[in-house]
Formats: sequence, structure tokens, C-alpha cells
Amino acid sequence: MSIRLTKAVPWAPHPKAATKERRDAESFVSETNGTRSCCGGWQFEFTGVVPGHEYRIAVNATVEAIANPADATACLAIWGSVAPDFSRLGTAYVWDYICAPPSRGPEQCFMGTFVAPDACDTVTIRTALRWTHQGTVNWSTPALKDLGTAAVRPPVRVAVVTGTETNARASRPTLAEGLEFYGELARAACLEHGAKLIALPEIGPQWHIPEHALEKATPVPGPVTDFFADIAKTHGATIVVGLHERDGDAVFNSAVVIDNAGDIAGVYHKVHLASFEAFSGVLPGNSFPVCETSVGRIGCNICMDSSAAESSRMVGLNGADFLVLPIMGDHRASVWHRGNPVLDEGRWQAIMRTRAMDNQLAMVVARNCAKASCIVDRSGEILAYNDGQTDMIVADIEVDDGYRKWNGGCFRQVNWRQRRPHLYDAFLSPSPSALLRLSAGSVEELDIV
Repeated sequence: MSIRLTKAVPWAPHPKAATKERRDAESFVSETNGTRSCCGGWQFEFTGVVPGHEYRIAVNATVEAIANPADATACLAIWGSVAPDFSRLGTAYVWDYICAPPSRGPEQCFMGTFVAPDACDTVTIRTALRWTHQGTVNWSTPALKDLGTAAVRPPVRVAVVTGTETNARASRPTLAEGLEFYGELARAACLEHGAKLIALPEIGPQWHIPEHALEKATPVPGPVTDFFADIAKTHGATIVVGLHERDGDAVFNSAVVIDNAGDIAGVYHKVHLASFEAFSGVLPGNSFPVCETSVGRIGCNICMDSSAAESSRMVGLNGADFLVLPIMGDHRASVWHRGNPVLDEGRWQAIMRTRAMDNQLAMVVARNCAKASCIVDRSGEILAYNDGQTDMIVADIEVDDGYRKWNGGCFRQVNWRQRRPHLYDAFLSPSPSALLRLSAGSVEELDIV
């Protein structure tokens, strides 16, 4: 059975909100009703849907006199037949956002690929104009293409290799000793557990070398990455290695992603340096790259990055499936006064679970002293946790997990589509009010000559 358009009608959540709808020769027009409560549009019902098949859906739109089209227009795929006055989808439907990339001009293209749910033979494409008292949108007839049975990616077996709390802390004052320690663990993760994504701690192989970072840093590619590239290629695994990296006259605290062919897929430079690092000569990074690998899209944070919400947010915004976090500790998960930084495991777990849920990715957390290393899926469930008594933790991550909200929406889509970034100016401020309010007085009050 082929996809067939059977109905195209206006919809609105309430008569007072309804947009003004009309048909043109080649488009469907939505015009605001002049009120700020305006909300409505067109919906197109297609039959012939095959459960389990992937469908590429596209809707073109041309906007006029709308200040922020990304905010004021939206498009949904609702799997089933929906009445035009029905707006609270509740638990009755599975639905997906059809998103449009940012556009500076009047033309927008809403496009996405989705899997038809079980027992579904109909899809309703609903367009919306909202949150503006002026403006018009010309919508094209949606185009649907059946891509056949959806391919399901197998789960990814993830391992965090640290050693136990005791042997992780043992002295390894040379690079050769550090490589031997973590190399043996990485091989065991592959041979004994079949791991396909392996994470090492922060500057793991160099951790116990008693030299300054500027002395012990090593190039990338170089002896550390070559060593783990051989393991990755031999066992077909992706390995994320923490190290101090020498780059010409600069040194970075880095995480290197080595893919299953032994190639360097990406390098992350720690952006938010710890207080002692910030005055050590180590240089901070300036981006949050996400790289493609055989197990999915991987981004990294390192240690202090964890306490800046922007770090994991940027990795999520850049489309990562996994956020690998080599880390020594998080200052929020220890005592909140001067003294030994005793670990608060409850806070630690809350931080990692929140990062996973907020950014809809799996957290792979490798702590140097082993204890509290963890693997968290994007629902916030801790799949594996190291109590300090084991050399490694292992868990399977379902990349195509199918998580949906209670009301049928895709968690990952809702998480990102709900954002309104034009309102977040303070997010980009170099001197936010929260920091300035901690400063007593003003420059004018200082007796500076």
C-alpha cells in the first residue's frame, strides 16, 4: 500500500485562537488573527503507513512579517487520525517534531526521518503558527517518502577502565608504567567483556608522573595515542584517552577519541580549567567538538567542565550520543568548606544523572581513583557504578532506545525543540550579574591612580 493524502483541513485548539486559513493554488496559507493568543494551522492526513517503516517527511514554509519564525512556527507528525479541534494529545498518540534548521531568510524547510509505531496505518502532519499577532505562512503540501523497514543499531557495550581504588592510586612514576597499567585494563575490557567503547580517566597514563604538565606533556599523535591505537585496531574498539598534550609551545589537558580503525577521530581540549590549572601555564580549549565513530557520536568534557552546565549542554547541542567524562572529582560533590574533599556519592550521582537527562545523552564517567565511575543512560538510570572494588565497569547502552514522554513525544526532540535561545542573552554574558554581585563596591569607589 502506498502513502496517500486523504484530508487537508484547518485545525485550532480553540475558536478564539484560530488562525485565518485559506487555500492558494500551490500552498496552504495560515495568517494570524491579530491576537497574541493566535494558534492554529493546517493538518494533512495520510493513509498507507506501514508500522516499523522509516518515513522521511518534508514541509516547506515561506514566512512573511514574522519577527522570529523559528519561535512562531512549528510542525508535528502525529501517528494516527486526529480531530482538528483536538490539541491535548495526552497518552492517545505517538508524535514527533518535524524540525527546520536555522534560516535567516523567509524560506524554511521542516524535515525529519521517523519510524511509524506499531498498529499505525495513518499519520497526520500538523503545521502551526503561534505566539505572534502578525504575519503569514505559506505551507507546501507535505512530502512523505517510505524508506522501508527501519534499521535498528545494536546496543553498544561500554567499559570504564580505572583499576580498583587501591591499585588506581598505586605509584606509576613513568609513562611506560602508566601505559602498561591502563593498556592491560583496556585489553581485558575487549577480550573478557567485548567492550566497543572504552573510557580512561583524566590524564590517566601520566597521572602519577611527578613532573609538571609542561614537562610530561606528549604530542598527539604520539607515544600515548599510538599505544592505544594499536589496542583499538586489534580489538575493533573506540578508546577515549585522557592525557596532557603537547602542541608546539602549548600544553592542553586533552581527551583523544581513537576509533576502531586506530585513527584519531577527534581531540577535545578541556575548556574550563581547575583553579590550579588556570595559573599553571596549561592552555584552555575553545570548542566542544563531537566526532563520528563506529559506536555513535562522541563528545567529551574533562573534570572541571562538569561544574559548568554549558559544557555538557554544548556537547548535547552538537548532537552527541555519548558524553565521555574523564574526571578526578567534582567540587560540588565534596564538603562545602575547607578541608579534605570527601566524596558525597549522592550528590555525585545526582550531577551525572542530571547531565544525562538534561542533554539527552549517555554519560560515561571515568574517575581516576575508580570509586564513583559510572555509566548513565539518557533516562538518568545508572547502569553501572564502581564502588572502588573493581577494575572496570561495563554496561550496554541502547543508542536507539526509543524513549518517549508520558504523552507520546520523543524525549530527545522535545528536549531540544522546546528551547528559545533568543531569550538566553545572559547565557553568553562574560560578566553575568551572578558574578558581579559578589564584588563589593565599584571601580569608582576604589582609590586607583
